[in-house]
Amino acid sequence: MTSSLLIRRRTVLAGGLALSASAFLPQARAQAPLKVAGIHASPVENAWNSRLHEALQAAAKDGVIEYTFSEGVSGTDYPRAMREYAEQGNKLIVGESYAVEREARQVAADYPDTAFLMGSSGDAAGDNFGVFGTWNHDGAYLAGMLAGKMTKSGVVGSVGAIPIPEVNMLINAFAAGVKEVNPDAKHLVSFIGTFFDPPKAREAGLAQIDAGADILFGERIGTADAAKERGIKSVGSLLDYTPRYPDTVFANAMWYFRPILNAAVADVNAGKPVGKSYTAFGLMKEGGSDIVFVKGVAPAEAEAAMEARRAEIKAGTFEVPIMMEEPK
Repeated sequence: MTSSLLIRRRTVLAGGLALSASAFLPQARAQAPLKVAGIHASPVENAWNSRLHEALQAAAKDGVIEYTFSEGVSGTDYPRAMREYAEQGNKLIVGESYAVEREARQVAADYPDTAFLMGSSGDAAGDNFGVFGTWNHDGAYLAGMLAGKMTKSGVVGSVGAIPIPEVNMLINAFAAGVKEVNPDAKHLVSFIGTFFDPPKAREAGLAQIDAGADILFGERIGTADAAKERGIKSVGSLLDYTPRYPDTVFANAMWYFRPILNAAVADVNAGKPVGKSYTAFGLMKEGGSDIVFVKGVAPAEAEAAMEARRAEIKAGTFEVPIMMEEPK
């Protein structure tokens, strides 16, 4: 494995007796840890990749898997990295195929005894190519409900990566939450054209503030830097940015990869096909996503309305609209 192919490769050995809330862990520990590889196109510090990396590290600490990973793998090298990890005997390979859908699916077809679990905008394929989407739109909708009641200018903004379905869905859900409580609010949208460029996201956020936005939804890292610089509030996505921006980020649309990983590992250990979608395990009602917010920042009545909607989502009596078209 060359350094040019894999910028950094590390192995996390399965730990001993660390506890986990996962229901299937006692059964999983009766087996040898599953050999799992993670291939990250961006650095593991990137918000999305950090969610996968954190869940995989935790599973290794729990003794469920043995985890090897690479980060910063380019699209041209990605299929080769998949092949190398399959050749090394990994039973499950976790990653993303957004930029290499055709190539990734060909690799999976060439290694039918290896399970692949890929973030993807496409469908599952065969018995061994499973997919998942990042569906933290429930939390984004709830954050939008708070933002819609907090904006004083009547203008909010969203900074996204690339207008792929999952990104579109998240931004559209935030906008729908805003509109539920503030139908007259204006929503500005910018895409930075890449999945990881914090300075570019900051610039896009500053442009939206100059256009009147007084609350920003940061689908990409760097958006909160613009909000902090101009003294306005911001919403984070995927992980909790509040500790990093305590006076800026007041809510976060969280996403937890562990339920998706648990389901795939259980299937591999049971000898079941993984050629299906695991996206549903990331929904709020399954414990795969949520909203984390700072109480007292939004008006009390806004928080109460949001909590009531949150309870309905968890109970399955309200479904946040899934809108995957590019927001305008």
